[in-house]
Amino acid sequence: MIKRHLKLPLLLLMAIAISFTSCKENGSDISEESAKLSIDYEKYTLDNGLQVILHQDKSDPIVSLAVQYGVGSNREKTGRTGFAHLFEHMLFQESENVPQDQFFKKIQDAGGTLNGGTWKDGTVYYETVPSNAMEMMMWLESDRMGWFINTVTESAFENQQEVVQNEKRQRVDNNPYGHTSWVIDKAIYPEGHPYNWQVIGELVDLQSATVADVREFYEKFYGPNNATLVLAGDFETAEAKKMIEKYFGEVKKGKDVPKMEPMPVTLEASKRLYHEDNFATTAQLNMVWPTVEQYTQDSYALSLLGRLLSRGKKAPLYQVLEKEKELSSSYYSYNESAELAGVFRISVTANDGKSLKDVETGINEAFDLFEKEGVTERDMARVKAGQETDFYNGISSVQGKAFQLASYNVFTGDPSFIEKDIENYNKVTKEDVMRVYNTYIKDKPFVMTSFVPKGKTELIAENSVKAEVVEEEIVENVVKETVEENTEEVAKTPSVFDRSVEPAQGTSPALNVPSSWTSELANGMEVYGIEQNEIPTVNFNIVIEGGHLLDSMDKNGVANLMTDIMMEGTATKTPQELEEEIELLGANINMYTTRESIVIQVNTLVRNYEATMALVEEILTQPRWDEEEFGRIKTATINQVKRSAANPNTVAGNVFNKLLYGEEHIFSYPTSGTVESIESITMDDLKAFYAKNFSPSISRFHIVGKIDKSKALDGLTSLEKNWAAKEVTIPEYPVANNRDKSSVYFVDIPSAKQSVIQIGNISLARTDDDFYPAEVMNYALGGAFNGVVNRILREEKGYTYGARTGFSGSTIPGTFRATSSVRTNTTGESVEIFREEMNKYKEGISQEDLDFTKNALIKSNARRFETQFALLGMLQEMSAYDLDPDYIEKEEATVRNMTLARHKELANKYLDPSKMAYLVVGDAESQFTQFKDMGFDEVLLMDKDGEEVKLKNVKM
Repeated sequence: MIKRHLKLPLLLLMAIAISFTSCKENGSDISEESAKLSIDYEKYTLDNGLQVILHQDKSDPIVSLAVQYGVGSNREKTGRTGFAHLFEHMLFQESENVPQDQFFKKIQDAGGTLNGGTWKDGTVYYETVPSNAMEMMMWLESDRMGWFINTVTESAFENQQEVVQNEKRQRVDNNPYGHTSWVIDKAIYPEGHPYNWQVIGELVDLQSATVADVREFYEKFYGPNNATLVLAGDFETAEAKKMIEKYFGEVKKGKDVPKMEPMPVTLEASKRLYHEDNFATTAQLNMVWPTVEQYTQDSYALSLLGRLLSRGKKAPLYQVLEKEKELSSSYYSYNESAELAGVFRISVTANDGKSLKDVETGINEAFDLFEKEGVTERDMARVKAGQETDFYNGISSVQGKAFQLASYNVFTGDPSFIEKDIENYNKVTKEDVMRVYNTYIKDKPFVMTSFVPKGKTELIAENSVKAEVVEEEIVENVVKETVEENTEEVAKTPSVFDRSVEPAQGTSPALNVPSSWTSELANGMEVYGIEQNEIPTVNFNIVIEGGHLLDSMDKNGVANLMTDIMMEGTATKTPQELEEEIELLGANINMYTTRESIVIQVNTLVRNYEATMALVEEILTQPRWDEEEFGRIKTATINQVKRSAANPNTVAGNVFNKLLYGEEHIFSYPTSGTVESIESITMDDLKAFYAKNFSPSISRFHIVGKIDKSKALDGLTSLEKNWAAKEVTIPEYPVANNRDKSSVYFVDIPSAKQSVIQIGNISLARTDDDFYPAEVMNYALGGAFNGVVNRILREEKGYTYGARTGFSGSTIPGTFRATSSVRTNTTGESVEIFREEMNKYKEGISQEDLDFTKNALIKSNARRFETQFALLGMLQEMSAYDLDPDYIEKEEATVRNMTLARHKELANKYLDPSKMAYLVVGDAESQFTQFKDMGFDEVLLMDKDGEEVKLKNVKM
């Protein structure tokens, strides 16, 4: 799916800002190896004004192309909002020489990936393909830059209007607190300010937009002189320059687009607004202050202020809101400086039943604490130390490098602005942090929003007035009359060569699986590694088998709480001390629970590997069992569970698992536990779980990075010695697909703007011989953007933002699942489309579709081994399922040998819509009854816990 609303400048800034402050702690000198961090590039400008940046990287046989335009929602005007984002959708449809819906298909057929993003200040389009497809990629991208607008038709435009409206419903209207940004921006930015509206636009504007509006927007902002093109990856410079000149050089120069000047705002007085949220189960408070635009001196200090206020055990918001008053376990503060203006935001989601009046008081007390304690040099070092690691993570892929170069060039005119950026962050002092706090936050006017569950107005902050949120009403689906298209041939924009001829692709890069090594420690822990020397970082994890499988039914959630309590200090370190030592190493250590394992995930600089590993060992072998933290964790988890009950997607996932696995299987219960089960868990339960189930004998260690086998194993010597093995028995639960009928299960979310659909049954384990062949079979149905279900439900009907099908499984049988979130008034038709298309798919696919599947799956292997994180995943798959190092070669053989007959056999064996569960989570009053007349064997109304309920308030 196309991801939207990317706040690239902010995200990239956070990813690449690096501190050179000398701070030697725990064997870490963060100035070492940090003399200069930059990306080599060449920049030049074509005659038509297109700025070109080349970065050569031959580490992998792939190339990435990013084209960023200097147009975002900030170029729109009142009454015509959402155009930049809507236009981004349109550019994926067709151009004069690329037929309808072929952009995605051609890139995927070449083994590539593509996407686009729109935010307030810009729009970016990007593709990454095997290097042999570089010319084809340029042909596609250039065609939509200069040979697009003549192809815009009424029907295609109406379709994308529907898709974008569904995206709004999915991201905003059907989510708890989804309207928050709309309320804030309307209040803080005056009418006419380019940040007064949302990137996605107003629903009425989206519905009233015309093709003429699109043409006007294109002609005004989409010229090459308003764009930066970045090519990064494996190419020869001379050849790349010729291609760029050929394909982009003749694109007609557009109108001059003047650079927008900063438009910072001020507030004369504070504004307090509230909204009763249909989906929220707990209240949320936001406080927002106007600040400054990006790359200004104060923006850097404000960013660090945001971290200091909310991140970590020392943070004032933690100390007051969570530890002392138990008002919240979910809060954050950050500065968002954009091209024209900036805001500083504090967001607090209250614990169940807590009043936002108390939350506001708590925030003010946190400010008092911040003023009293101030900021220390150690605090500054702590919040800066991880930025070098973040920088390397940000450039671990050629796509990441392309993004960085493009963004800096568009907003500063200098791709190498990173060096200035680094310097600016480095110059921030503790005095600067206190100064910006006093200048922009303390006693300054703000916008406050109180979002409370519907009917809970007693929770709003004092002196709040109702926000005029416009919510869409659910109406009957009205099928628009088909617009008769002009059958005349599309007018061709002149070109010096025949652009209708797709460039030939060279020979695809041969499969080159990185070599890996294995070992086993004396305590029984298996070790898997890959040496990758592109960046000086290392990623590793320890996977301890069991996880949720080791939970008991009456104490469900113990495994999940284990991974929280074990990160709260060690026998010799308080929670705050442990946290600060991790931060000062510039490391990230996370621990989490899955249905079948407990995982410790680590990312750090290579030079800090040993010191980071020492902390991991201490966490693993010397738990603190902090009673105070345990109480806080339970409160936080209970409130998280309560909040998740408001999310239709979470509800759907939980109910679907219960329906398929049955109440006798632990998978029918959420890994997090339930409110009741969490409340019953004691510290003794956690200690017993640890004593019984933590052992190297059921653990696997995976490591990827700029580190060889010898050094990796040296870092495990102490853990090998100090972590003794024990026998652990992991329960086995019977799993079977015993469904014999088609059943509709409807969970009521009153007034839902979308219906979440999940359809499927118990299917295959990952270890089953048919699992990967079944994945190959599914690809053309719903495993890709161009899959049948997405093509119909999104591209043809405009009912959804995306639809997918797929198999999941491990050593335990997983599910086949078809999923989508659709506009409420298309629920029944969408379910029927899923059912019909799965039945049609069993009749067989075309040779063209099979060839597309083969090309997409085989050629994409060129991108499979680029990043450390991707390689870590490969190692985990090998160790979890006892796969040979050449298992990917065997998968390629499976794809190559797939025949139409075998494909049809698999579809008929594993797709049976007449025996599937059809779960719908949506508005029952308007949508439930229709399913009784759709030929299903049973139609049941369910509650959010997956229990059948009597029919109430449902129109029959």
